[in-house]
Formats: sequence, structure tokens, C-alpha cells
Amino acid sequence: MKTIIETKNAPAPIGPYNQAVLANGTLYMSGQIAMNPESGELILDNIEAETEQVMKNMEGVLLKAGMTLDNVVKCSIYITDMNNFSRINEVYGKFFTTDFPARETVEVVRLPMDVNVEMSATAVKDFGSDAVKG
Repeated sequence: MKTIIETKNAPAPIGPYNQAVLANGTLYMSGQIAMNPESGELILDNIEAETEQVMKNMEGVLLKAGMTLDNVVKCSIYITDMNNFSRINEVYGKFFTTDFPARETVEVVRLPMDVNVEMSATAVKDFGSDAVKG
């Protein structure tokens, strides 16, 4: 069984997909861009502001699913200019501070609505006894 996650705290989908799908305790989040969910405006002032809005949108989807960034186990980051990597990483590091998720960052030619960064995530509701350190 799957549960469709829909929230006003993140931009509405711009195509035939959902913001996220929860299945068997795992949340599969669609790519989030820097669109202000209240105004519908893109935040493209600079890469830091853009990345921060993306992270806030991710938090909005997670909150609706009863989770936080602590539940995220995997992030995918798509950027249009690898020269922005360190600046994006700096903002990302303000949201993920410990027990970082697995991640890849990929440079692409173009993203929806000509944004500069898009992120998606996979999160797990209950880690159970699978958490191993050391």
C-alpha cells in the first residue's frame, strides 16, 4: 500500500507526479526546486538563497509525512554548474549537521523552470535495529 504525500508547504507538482509517496515506512520524495510554495515565485537571487528554499521545501514534505531531515537516508542533488558545488554544500550543511545521508551530486545541462539546483530524497520513518555505528 502507498500513501500519497501532498502539502502546501512545498510547491505543487508541475506535471503528472506527486510531491512524495510513502510506502512501507519509506518516503520517496520528488525533486524539489526553489519555488516559494506560498507565492509560486522562484527564488533565484543567488545559489545560497535558492538552495535554502529547496531545503525548506524538502522539510515541508517531510513534515507532512511525519518526518524530519533526521529521517533522510539518501539525497540526490542536480546542479547546472559544478562551480556552485561548495556554495550549495555550505547551505546543505546547515540543514544536515550530523549522521549525514548518503548522497550524489550530478551536473546537468538544464533543470525544470531553468532553476540551478534540484534535490530529491529518500527517508525512512523507523530505523528499527538496522542503525549500526562504528
